[in-house]
Amino acid sequence: MSWNRRHILSLEDFTPAEYDIVLKTANSFREVLSRRTKKVPTLQGQVVTNLFFESSTRTRSSFELAAKRLSADILNFAPGSSSLTKGETILTPPKPTLPWAPT
Repeated sequence: MSWNRRHILSLEDFTPAEYDIVLKTANSFREVLSRRTKKVPTLQGQVVTNLFFESSTRTRSSFELAAKRLSADILNFAPGSSSLTKGETILTPPKPTLPWAPT
């Protein structure tokens, strides 16, 4: 089976085969973590956006570290310190602040 999901919002609808893929992939990182440089180029050139509506330092840090280990650029978005507090929506286009964002 191959991985077909673009986003993971919940584990409730994972199939047993998808759990197996996740566990096998995680196991393959044992070798990577034993290296001096703990990175692989899987997401090089990609932007990963972390969006947490509740404070969760450990979870946010874990997601950020995982993205960095996959060589991604990371954007951490904190709604409490954003323009959402002024009434803007999450759907407001990011172009004014992120000129490199895909269109």
